[in-house]
Amino acid sequence: MIVRTALPLVAEHGTAVTTGQIARAAGIGEATIFRVFADKEELLDACVAEALRGEHVLAEIEAIPLDQPLPARLAEAAAAVEAYLIRMGLVIGALHATGRGNRGLPGGRDHPGAGRENAMTRTRDALADLFEPERDRLRLPAEQIASLFMGLLFTRSRPPGGPETPDPLPVEAYLDVFLHGALKEGTPE
Repeated sequence: MIVRTALPLVAEHGTAVTTGQIARAAGIGEATIFRVFADKEELLDACVAEALRGEHVLAEIEAIPLDQPLPARLAEAAAAVEAYLIRMGLVIGALHATGRGNRGLPGGRDHPGAGRENAMTRTRDALADLFEPERDRLRLPAEQIASLFMGLLFTRSRPPGGPETPDPLPVEAYLDVFLHGALKEGTPE
């Protein structure tokens, strides 16, 4: 409960958030925070770990009904992944901007390593399952299509022109090109 309450405050204030602010938002005494966490740094580590945790996005993807049309399934998955990337970026970006940039990962790790690989594989597999009803119509194996889709989502979350890119395309436009290609139907190749 403390970490969930702290996440939006950390995203807003970064390291400047106080344990008093977090305690008030959680409706607990500040001393309660220090019964759970050794210090503010440990609480911030827990917030980073929670922001990086992908179980909720996997659950959202796995809950998408396979009887929906494929574009609708992918739009739901895109919304879930993009919400996760935004939340993660807000928390880590706020901490970095307020002086906590080179601390490393929770648990004292310097590199994401196997945990990151495992999360990426699990996400890819959950996305691949969304293509299962169309498996016989796919040009590539569902896992490769899911990897391509993940790449599209990551690129969409960080456009090549940077955050100032004017009028980013709606997700439906990305999905249309992803599913049907860049050429209009009937256009000579």
